[in-house]
Amino acid sequence: MTTAPAAPAAPAAPVMSAAPVMSAGSAASGGPAGAVRGRRGQLGPADVEAAAARIAGQVRRTPLLPLLPAPDRHRTGARLLLKAEHLQYGGSFKLRGAANAVLTLGARRIVTGSSGNHGIALARLAAALGAEVTVVLAGGAHPAKIALIRALGGRTVGVPGGVAERDARARALAEETGAVLVPSSDHELVVAGQGTVGLEILAEAPDVETVYVPTGGGGLLAGVCLAAYGHPVRVVGVEPAGTPRYARSLAAGHPVRLAPGDTVADGLRGQQPGAVPYPVIRDRVDDLVTVSDAEILASAALLRRRGIEAEPSGAVALAGAMRAGRGTGRAVAVVSGGNTTAALASAAAAATSAAASRTHRTTHATRTTCTTPTPHTTRSLLEETS
Repeated sequence: MTTAPAAPAAPAAPVMSAAPVMSAGSAASGGPAGAVRGRRGQLGPADVEAAAARIAGQVRRTPLLPLLPAPDRHRTGARLLLKAEHLQYGGSFKLRGAANAVLTLGARRIVTGSSGNHGIALARLAAALGAEVTVVLAGGAHPAKIALIRALGGRTVGVPGGVAERDARARALAEETGAVLVPSSDHELVVAGQGTVGLEILAEAPDVETVYVPTGGGGLLAGVCLAAYGHPVRVVGVEPAGTPRYARSLAAGHPVRLAPGDTVADGLRGQQPGAVPYPVIRDRVDDLVTVSDAEILASAALLRRRGIEAEPSGAVALAGAMRAGRGTGRAVAVVSGGNTTAALASAAAAATSAAASRTHRTTHATRTTCTTPTPHTTRSLLEETS
């Protein structure tokens, strides 16, 4: 059995700072090659490059891992690699888009709608910045994800219904309170941040022929599509069979809204494409495939046998790659998250312990002649709750 390597060394202590929003399309009339029209202007590959520079100190550059041991790879000719975003801080790729948005906007009060992982990412960032975050969750949200958001200092609000009702409540709450809304996928800064997954894949495996991407709200798929402009690589989105919102929308020629669906992949229950991801995906994706819950669970079990603990949503891309068959070309499947129940419980315990330790240090400092406690860096916060 192949065991996943230890997580890469933590980056140097980052500096949390806000930068002005720069749109790739604003630099020249018509925008850059491969730019698409998003909700607030042109969104192009340059936005992904800018996001990579902005968040470099906040995220891990996750490795590409072989699915099969070397003897099996040589015997079958299969060259499927796994982009190990389950090793990312916070257990999922969501930290990338969240960090790009938060660092750019400099928000002190944040509201989002999330199935869990995006909320976890924002709660971690908010704690490091001294900001406040409120996460709106729909029915069916994983209880352990809710617990971790709270352990990280985030406020949670539950709503009945599905993802559409969740996001509507988040928008209303942001308007009511004056907080900044940072959606889980339907935002240019979030999409650009998620696209750094694609940049890393193409840098480490420039000969990759196909990239399989799990698809819920579409932020990760759209980001990878942006990163892939100008590269001869096939980008394939993989959706749960119960929530094929992008496949149906592209077939219809316009975004369509589905009724709330059910799937073991709790992070991929979106009901309709976002205004920002949809045109990017429409103009660049090569294929969209759907996979059943049985295929998702089988892929998660295969990953466990290879020493990789992935949540069901994190195994969806592999399920798509397995359905396509193992050809002789090099392919990459994005393991988007590792927030299993056990991992979430461990992270919540670590977050609670870290918070108690910070409280103790602050209390102790006020009782001594040193009135200014040692700053608690973003780096140490991310490491404590990884």
